[in-house]
Amino acid sequence: MSSEQFAYKPGTEAFFNIVMEGLKGEVDTDNYWEAVDENAVFEFMYNIPGFTNKIEGRQAYMDWFAGYSAVLDSADGLRVYKDADKHAVILEYAVHGVVPSTGKKYDNNFCSIAILKNRKIVHWYDYMDTMAVMLSNKPEDKK
Repeated sequence: MSSEQFAYKPGTEAFFNIVMEGLKGEVDTDNYWEAVDENAVFEFMYNIPGFTNKIEGRQAYMDWFAGYSAVLDSADGLRVYKDADKHAVILEYAVHGVVPSTGKKYDNNFCSIAILKNRKIVHWYDYMDTMAVMLSNKPEDKK
């Protein structure tokens, strides 16, 4: 894949930057997509109507992420925990931005667990505040 194929969607850089800060020294690149094994599995440990819970393969996740709707302007609160025996890096962080379709602020907290093999992400478990997503994507009630 070319470096263009590993580019981040505009407005998502804050997410990728904080995640890669947490993975520094554990993977061989500073680009998230390059750090992901082509056969990686992504599991989203939350239930939102219409939201998939599992994606298999880097390209499938890249295709899904191309439709990400929030525009992020920052990320913070990074905490990193490592379990060398399980080859796991646990990241806690928050992202901030806006959802263009509703104009609402988007502030969400995440816990992501990256399982690594050969210095690549082979499995990603994601936990987040589902209420933050639901409220930021809900259109205003018309009176």
